[in-house]
Amino acid sequence: MKLRIALMIIASLAIAPVVAWMLPENAIAHCDTMDGPVVRDARQALESGNVNFVLIWVKKDSEAEIRDAFSKTLAVRKLSPQAKELADMYFFETLVRVHRAGEGAPYTGLKPAGSVIDPGLVAADHAVESGSADELMKHLTEAVHSGVLEHFNEVKAKMKYDKNDVEAGREFVESYVVFIHYVERLFQDAERPAGGHFDETGAAPVHHEH
Repeated sequence: MKLRIALMIIASLAIAPVVAWMLPENAIAHCDTMDGPVVRDARQALESGNVNFVLIWVKKDSEAEIRDAFSKTLAVRKLSPQAKELADMYFFETLVRVHRAGEGAPYTGLKPAGSVIDPGLVAADHAVESGSADELMKHLTEAVHSGVLEHFNEVKAKMKYDKNDVEAGREFVESYVVFIHYVERLFQDAERPAGGHFDETGAAPVHHEH
C-alpha cells in the first residue's frame, strides 16, 4: 500500500513541472516560494505530525483533501530519505496549489527559496515576525516620498513650455497624467481594504480619464 502511494506521489511530481511550464508566466507570488510562509508551516506540520499547522492556509471545503495528502505523506516519508524528500515535495505542491485555488490565484509551481519577490511583501512579513511595524513604515514612507517627488519634479520641469510648441505641451500632459494617476492610486490603495491575492497577470490598472 505504501509503495503504491509512493508511486502516485512520484507520478504527481513528474507531471507538476510540465503543467507549470504550460501555464502563462506570472509574477512571483509570496505563498508559492520554498521559503514562503505556507511551505514553512508545512515543514512544521510534517515534523510535528500536526496537520493543524497548515489547515489555516486552506478553505474549510478543502480541508479533507489536505488531510488526505498529509496522511499519505507521513506514511511514505518513513520509507527512506529519498521517499521523504519526494513525499514532502508532493505535500508542499498540493498545499500551495489548494491554498492558491482558494484565493482565486493560479498555481504555476513552487519557486525556489530566495526567489526575488516584491520588497513590500518582504517588509510586511518581517514586520509580522518581529512584532513591530516601525521598519515597515520607514521603508514605505521613503518609497512613497521618492515616487511622488520623482513624478512631481518631472511635471514641474515640463510645465513651463512654449505654448507654440505642441509636442512639448504633449510631453507635459503625459507627465501630468502619469503623476495624477500615480497619486490617485496611492490614495486608493491606502483607503480600500485588501483581500486575497492581487492580480499577478501584469494587467495594467484601470484609470479614470481626464
